[in-house]
Amino acid sequence: MRLFEPGNEAAPSGPLRRVMLLVAYDGTSFHGFAAQKDQYTVGGQLAKALGSMAGHEVSLTCAGRTDAGVHALGQVVHVDLDERIVAKWAARSPEPGKLLERLGRSLSRQLGPAIAVIEARVAPDGFDARHSATARRYRYSLLRTPWPDPLAHHSSWHVPGTLDLAAMRIGTDALLGEHDFSAFCRLPHGESAPIIRRVLSAGWSFAPGDDRLWFFRIEANAFCHQMVRSVVGTLVAVGQGRIPAGELLAIVRGGDRSRSGQPAPSRGLCLMGVEYPDSLVPGGTWQPGQGDWATSRG
Repeated sequence: MRLFEPGNEAAPSGPLRRVMLLVAYDGTSFHGFAAQKDQYTVGGQLAKALGSMAGHEVSLTCAGRTDAGVHALGQVVHVDLDERIVAKWAARSPEPGKLLERLGRSLSRQLGPAIAVIEARVAPDGFDARHSATARRYRYSLLRTPWPDPLAHHSSWHVPGTLDLAAMRIGTDALLGEHDFSAFCRLPHGESAPIIRRVLSAGWSFAPGDDRLWFFRIEANAFCHQMVRSVVGTLVAVGQGRIPAGELLAIVRGGDRSRSGQPAPSRGLCLMGVEYPDSLVPGGTWQPGQGDWATSRG
């Protein structure tokens, strides 16, 4: 994703250094992550702020291109910046894994409260936010009250009435493993089935001490467009008795999108985290507050 800002077309004059960002955002008012002409997007605003600070145009790569209205607590982004600027932010020669506290704080001040850069680091050699990722984790929130909650409207899907949670859990089991998920995906232009993805885990739970808020959590090596929302919409249809739980495996194997449920609203979906090889991210998932990685790893 490349963003050109008028009056900011200067290219970096020296070597580049890759920087990685851990980003959270409320996607309510954004037209997704990826920069689009004449659209207000997370990536567009982030690229604009970074380009202004670095003094040259920037190109962002993210771990997952979230749709309009989708939120994130653990989005990972990388950007290549002029090495001299990065060294200045680092207060010395930039080392892989080194925290860039000044950069993270400055970006959060400019972009908050809708976008927060939780941490910024000098990326390890070979790191790519998208292609180095081994898995992504999403959470979908259902509000299970008889009445809507205006304060939860932008972060959950209000589904009143009876839902058969046992049937929804049975249906969830059919998703585990490697399958063609064409029945749950909106095919990008120029792509055709099969769309093979490997679901590593999936399940339902409640908010601690509050069974009015149901969470569907799913982790996979990758996701296709609208996959999680289509899965949730289908499982809610199972809970409502409109689709038998025993049909989920047949729907998965059949690859016919017309047999799956309508996609759930985007507002309940949140990208929670991204997995990477331990050689690139200690522990596999970027956890803030670890200090400089090179130091912490000895």
